Amino acid sequence: MKLRTKLWLSLVLSAALSMVLFGYMTVWIGKAANKGYALLELNPLAQSIVDSIEEQPDFGADALKRTLERAREQHPAIRFLWINDQGQSLYDTAGLNPTFTFHDLAMLMKNMPEKYFKEDNVPILTPATKDGQSYFLLISIPASEMKQGEVYFLIRKTTSLLTLVLPLFLSFLLPFLVALWLFSFLNKRIRKLNLALNRLNIQSDSPLVELIDTSKDELGQLTRHYNSMANRIRTQFAEIQQFESKRKLLLSNLSHDLRTPLTTMLGCAEMIRTGNYKDQKELQARAKIILQRCRYMDKLLDQMLDISRHDAGDLAIRLETHNISELVRKMAAEYIMILDGDHIELDIEIPDEDIHLPIDAPLTERALRNMIDNAIRYGKEGRYLGIHLTADDHTVSVIVKDKGKGIAPEHQAHIYERFYRVDSGRQGEGLGIGLAIVKDIALAHQGSVEMSSTPNVETVFRINLPRQYPYNRL
Repeated sequence: MKLRTKLWLSLVLSAALSMVLFGYMTVWIGKAANKGYALLELNPLAQSIVDSIEEQPDFGADALKRTLERAREQHPAIRFLWINDQGQSLYDTAGLNPTFTFHDLAMLMKNMPEKYFKEDNVPILTPATKDGQSYFLLISIPASEMKQGEVYFLIRKTTSLLTLVLPLFLSFLLPFLVALWLFSFLNKRIRKLNLALNRLNIQSDSPLVELIDTSKDELGQLTRHYNSMANRIRTQFAEIQQFESKRKLLLSNLSHDLRTPLTTMLGCAEMIRTGNYKDQKELQARAKIILQRCRYMDKLLDQMLDISRHDAGDLAIRLETHNISELVRKMAAEYIMILDGDHIELDIEIPDEDIHLPIDAPLTERALRNMIDNAIRYGKEGRYLGIHLTADDHTVSVIVKDKGKGIAPEHQAHIYERFYRVDSGRQGEGLGIGLAIVKDIALAHQGSVEMSSTPNVETVFRINLPRQYPYNRL
């Protein structure tokens, strides 16, 4: 069943039930809380006593007394008087037996029914005829014994009933129409939200249905949550697509990066096995090629391990105080030997005074190596490599410079993303994970990474580590 049908049924049923409940509750509460005699009950009561007296065959003082006393026993709060046409009381249940004139009777009936609303006795005068003689039954009841609230509708013509029913009908119809308008308005907003949810498509090329609802109620909040959710899902799906594309590119690059050095190594190994080399110098050259390719494949495997650790969130640091000056000196000396004969200018600046600070030495060394390898790989055309160590009272910085082709401005915001490669071709080596690892290690030490690049002039990477900091161990 649709929501609109449910709303219609609930409105109609609730209106009908409310009217029935109103009637029953009015009667029940009137009987329970509004006790006493009703004004319109007194006339039938008096007429029934008169009929009883008129039907008696023997009309005398004793019969009259029995009838009125029996009525008084049933209604002790009411005074009953039987009066002849001369105004003399033939019997008075109060025992007073007064004599009334026409003026007295007229004054009793004066200002009726206004007397009913005052704290006064309410009289009812009923005529009777017995044996051709006229009599009157006068009953008197204290106002305190009457009902405290009564409502009467006096209708002379059926058409006048409309003047009473129409206002009552409108009084019930107005809240019904207001509720119907409100439910229709809410239902319209819900339908819009439902339609937008049905048309929601996470594909980035499909149009995004965005709802506008400025109201501050729950539906307005739900609509704004929908807009936020739809944008968030679209963004996350785009990121997933981008990540999946990079994953496929990673597998393709890894296959190429492993197959190429493996083919070279197999050729050199086969030459050495068969002895098909000219002299000892060529043998050493082939062996050096095999060693370089093995080191390169070892780096690829290390990067694959870094990727798996990054995905598993397994980057935990173990802080100990180390001499970072000595660490940078050893690495600089190692790269001097590696770059020997490549005609690259090395610019090493390390303070004579040793600098000690709490770091995870293996992770810090990995980050520095990634920075240096990145500078050598992409900046070798500049024939320059700078490694500088600086420190002040709060921060220790390791700076790696090169003067190669640099990084274009449109790529600088993405270089720390995993699998991102500035050179989308295969001129460069690696998987695009090195700088992402550098950033993760710096952040794990509560540090930071900075980069500036002017293509073909200078590219600078700086990793900053605090000298004293309440580290959050990951």
